[in-house]
Amino acid sequence: MDSGMECTLTKLCGAVDTLEGRDAIQRVLDRLERLSLPALSKFALCLYKQRRHCSPVTGKVAHIVDMKLDSIQDIRILSVLMISISDVISQRFRDRLLHKAGQLLEEKDEVHFNYAKRILRFLQNVKLRYHPLLEKCNKIFLKSASHLDIYSISLILGLYEQLGFDNAEFRLLAKQLLSENIDVYYDPETFAKLFFILGPMAGSKVRERLLVTAVHMAEEFSSHQVLVILKTMQKMKCRNSHLLKKMASVLHKHLDSYHVIQLVKLTQYLVVLRCHDLELFAKLKMLLLGFLKSSVIPADTAAIIRVLAMLPSFQVEEVIINKAAAVLPQCKLHHLNCIATALVKWNHYDQLHWQNSSELCVKLLQKLNDCGFQRLQKANNLNLLLEELTHVNGEWFEEVLSEETVAMCQRLIDQITWANVLELSFFLIKTNHRCPSLLDRIASVTVENIDKIHPFEIYFILFLFSALNYEPPANEEFFESCIQHLTSNLSCFGTHRLVLLGHVLAVAGYFPPVLMTRIFNVSFLSKLDAQLEVLPDILKQRVRLCLMKLNRAVCLECPEFHIPWFHEHYCQRVFCNSSSQINPLRQHVHRMLTEILGGSHYARMSVLTPYCYEIDFECVLDENKKPLSYVAQNTPLDDVEGIHLTRDIKDKGRKALPPGAQRIALEFLDSKAFSKDSHHLKGESALKKRHLEMLGYRVVQIPHFEWNSMVLSTKGEQLEYLRRHLYGIQ
Repeated sequence: MDSGMECTLTKLCGAVDTLEGRDAIQRVLDRLERLSLPALSKFALCLYKQRRHCSPVTGKVAHIVDMKLDSIQDIRILSVLMISISDVISQRFRDRLLHKAGQLLEEKDEVHFNYAKRILRFLQNVKLRYHPLLEKCNKIFLKSASHLDIYSISLILGLYEQLGFDNAEFRLLAKQLLSENIDVYYDPETFAKLFFILGPMAGSKVRERLLVTAVHMAEEFSSHQVLVILKTMQKMKCRNSHLLKKMASVLHKHLDSYHVIQLVKLTQYLVVLRCHDLELFAKLKMLLLGFLKSSVIPADTAAIIRVLAMLPSFQVEEVIINKAAAVLPQCKLHHLNCIATALVKWNHYDQLHWQNSSELCVKLLQKLNDCGFQRLQKANNLNLLLEELTHVNGEWFEEVLSEETVAMCQRLIDQITWANVLELSFFLIKTNHRCPSLLDRIASVTVENIDKIHPFEIYFILFLFSALNYEPPANEEFFESCIQHLTSNLSCFGTHRLVLLGHVLAVAGYFPPVLMTRIFNVSFLSKLDAQLEVLPDILKQRVRLCLMKLNRAVCLECPEFHIPWFHEHYCQRVFCNSSSQINPLRQHVHRMLTEILGGSHYARMSVLTPYCYEIDFECVLDENKKPLSYVAQNTPLDDVEGIHLTRDIKDKGRKALPPGAQRIALEFLDSKAFSKDSHHLKGESALKKRHLEMLGYRVVQIPHFEWNSMVLSTKGEQLEYLRRHLYGIQ
């Protein structure tokens, strides 16, 4: 780059919003195609800082990058160009940039972590969770641990959160780096970042120190820092009343500085944290209504209406209903879902008080339903439809549009490719739909393109088939192809993800030796214990539960692995701390079993089997199908006469059965045990049946749709139904 151009670019970057800066841009434009790559990246960055993200000039830069992409060999230059042109690129160009970035990161032994941060920003800008690049960037951050300060760690974790990438190894590193020097972060800006990073994964002592410091520093927090603290408190499930009151007090002086989406988020945090400052909520309501009246963006309107419905004792004004009606034709499915949820809640809790309000609400809901159907019927691009469905959930969608959406996906079945099977799998998992044509297409596309699909995405595809207990036509080929791809790339999975993968495969009946021996290894389990401490509570509990279930499955189905059962104490904590629900249905069924078997001492309720399965009822029949009485170790419940409840993990009352006798496990299955609108048993319930049979039970499963049918509407019919199933009478 010649000295004149260097001088021009220096002036441009230092004065982007001045007349001199605009003149400098014009001078660069005149020579744009002749710029060297370093000069082009510097110019692109200047445009980005000027917020000219979508300007024609940025488009010209993107065109030049597209033409010269193969010649770029410097990841620093490429990373700058990627974030600068991210708003004006096509999907094809995006994919080329991703491939090029992956190549350069792979080729370089040492890459500065700032370049990796730019790659994350690019992924955030294009709203794409691309695992190959995320993993490469994460490795760079782990190698650069000694150079990461609190600003970098906060930025990286924030980007990970937005991209849905949860890496326990980096979390653990962040915790280790920052926990030792908490007292160093004494100014509001750095403390807010520290609170955001450490809060959700801190132990009790560090957590208490963070809360105390936040209370003392509350008055100094800026409007943005207050948002960060409240957001983190929600993630921590922390309802510390002292800190919450402080935050609410400080908020009064900041409210006017928030834009509409910040106000929406702020209101949500306060409601979830159970703030009791009614004056603050009154101000929030006034500000939100003001934004609602002036809003012309459907997404903002829907978000405001959704959060207004969360406010305590909120009286709905007619202007809200009118505003909702006005934007419906422009709303995406997610926005329609937000408005529908609010309307249903307001109508249910009688919060509509003007004349003919209920009638108006019903008409609006009908119009909303019509808009949803029309939007679906116009869909002709599966990728756009799946993108729109990403954030849609809730009762309205399930009841009104779920089936129509699956039908539309079937009509667009030829558009299913390896690039969108993950999004389609997410949708079917979320809606619990067992649609054979879609599932068969997903399986065939996956097998044909197995090398193009990232192993982490294969996990979610297998989760779909495992959870729904569905076998595609070429079931063995499908699972074996996926398992081979996964076991060849186990390094792509974090420690806790391997446990989740092992459980998914176990539910489907697969136990790859290389995966099982890796998980049930002392050093692996020690590493898992350490990393679980920094994971969100919900994920932590899920991983521990899946490890227990996997341990149980391996012990029962793969004794040749010689893996011991080591979850006895875990089960004691989980089950002994939970209270058994003696609901009316259980009492009713137990009385009928007493009548059928000839006494209450012939049936036990809420029984814990070896390996910690809980079954609704257990009885034993001898070789002549006569009931056998249970021994005196049963525990009678004082408040429910005649019912015997067994919750002893070791089941001391369990004896060897006489020759020819058989234990019967009677299970009532609610709608959660079946896929939507189907009588097909889901994976977990099928696995339980399989394991109980291995434990020597004859399993009788009573589906809700049979028990609640008109055929069994009288007690006599129910008695006869139970008798036939207990005694195995066809």
